[in-house]
Amino acid sequence: MSETVSFKCPNCGSPLLYDAETARFSCEYCGSGFSLEEVEHASANADAPFDWGDYAAGVSDEHLEGLISYVCRSCGAEVVTDAVTAATHCPYCGNVMVVEDNLSGLLKPNGVIPFRVDKKKLQEIVKNYCSGKPLLPRNFLTTHKIEEVKGVYVPFWLYNCKTDGSMTFNATRVRSWSDSRYYYTETSRYWVTCDGEMAFARVPADGSKRMDDALMDSVEPYDFSDLQPFAAGYLSGYLADRFDDDAEACLPRTDKRVKNSMAEAFRSSLHGFSTAVPVANNIRLIEPSVSYVLLPVYLIRASYNGEEYQFAVNGQTGKMTGNLPVSKGKYWGYFFGIAAAISSLFAAATFLM
Repeated sequence: MSETVSFKCPNCGSPLLYDAETARFSCEYCGSGFSLEEVEHASANADAPFDWGDYAAGVSDEHLEGLISYVCRSCGAEVVTDAVTAATHCPYCGNVMVVEDNLSGLLKPNGVIPFRVDKKKLQEIVKNYCSGKPLLPRNFLTTHKIEEVKGVYVPFWLYNCKTDGSMTFNATRVRSWSDSRYYYTETSRYWVTCDGEMAFARVPADGSKRMDDALMDSVEPYDFSDLQPFAAGYLSGYLADRFDDDAEACLPRTDKRVKNSMAEAFRSSLHGFSTAVPVANNIRLIEPSVSYVLLPVYLIRASYNGEEYQFAVNGQTGKMTGNLPVSKGKYWGYFFGIAAAISSLFAAATFLM
């Protein structure tokens, strides 16, 4: 079977068209132009993964603060945004603007998980999340309460690593029995050491300083079997940021996470003991490597009684997380209702005595 060859834009991944007049390849999506030599060189290196070492060596003294202006290729308007924006909308014509400098070359992500939850499904998820909450203020998260809903491709680091080491426990085993005269309890004490090695793949940590780490952690897990090679076309209709919290800065979070997982595995391996208290821990992370991906998240911002609440929805699985407000009127009604029920039961019990 014959194979076909197609050239893709090195900046955004969209198909390239050949222009006979200029003898160059052009991208209709982002407007970039390339010579045949540039396209062939990019195609030869298309599968090269994001490499943190190459990035750190090739890009130094980045300034990601302040505002940068761009010109919309659709209507010509000037659009001002911050330095970490990778994709945004023109506020005048609605055109999707991809900031090629933040998604190409050394900054091109290894992959992307596309949004699988559409806006209609998102409404159902929000409704189900709020249902069955007796203390939730009435009509919270309805249209007039929601101030902002954004679909954002959030930059994430995916770490592969191993851990090895040991963990020591002070454990006990308790045995009880009795005879006709006495009740006996025997406590045996043990010094237990577990050691081993574990491998971890695709441990995520968001690489955006403006995203709340706990909120991003709480929308996991993602199904990484759906991870696609990056192409800018996935960004159409959504916002996107590039990383501004680098892989080395985020590594301690991953280090803590995988070590806790290994410690839990050690604890779970202990059987037949009444208690097991950890007294020493010698677990280390080895052979870490990292890739750079964009993961889909809906961010919802709402207000109630002057307080702002932020929620996140996994754009792939639909998992929603966030703190809900409590209606004071419902709270006290609920409290006094329970108190009245307890008083009635107490009175009935007193009457029967």
